[in-house]
Amino acid sequence: MEMIARNPASGVYPASPDYIHALEVSHPSRLLFVSGTMGLDHEGMAAADLEGQLELIWSNLRAILASADMTVDNIVRLTSYLSDGAFMEANQDARLRALGGRAVPTTAIIVETLRDDWLVEIEIIAAG
Repeated sequence: MEMIARNPASGVYPASPDYIHALEVSHPSRLLFVSGTMGLDHEGMAAADLEGQLELIWSNLRAILASADMTVDNIVRLTSYLSDGAFMEANQDARLRALGGRAVPTTAIIVETLRDDWLVEIEIIAAG
C-alpha cells in the first residue's frame, strides 16, 4: 500500500504543514471505518476536561485500530466534531501528537453533542 499526499499547486488554496487536501491510497487490502469515538473511560464516563477527553479518544482509537492489527499510521481520513470552536487548537495539537506530525485529510465541525459532557468526538478511516 502506498499513500501519496495530493496538494495541487494551483486552482485551490494552499495546504499547510498539518493539512493536506487529499491522500491517495494505492492498493489497500483492507479498509476500517471507525464510528465517532468519544473521550470515555472503560466505564463509559467522560473525562472531566477537554485534554482528558482527547487523551481518552486517542487511547480508544489506538485500541480499536489494534483490534484490526493497525496503528495510527494506517489512518487515512479524520473528522473531528467539536462542541465549541475554542477547542480547535487543542484538538489539532492532540491530533498532531497522536499522528506524529503526519498530515491526513481532516475536517473539524462545530456541533451540538448528544450529551453536554461530551466535548469532542473523532471518527476515522484507516487503510491497511
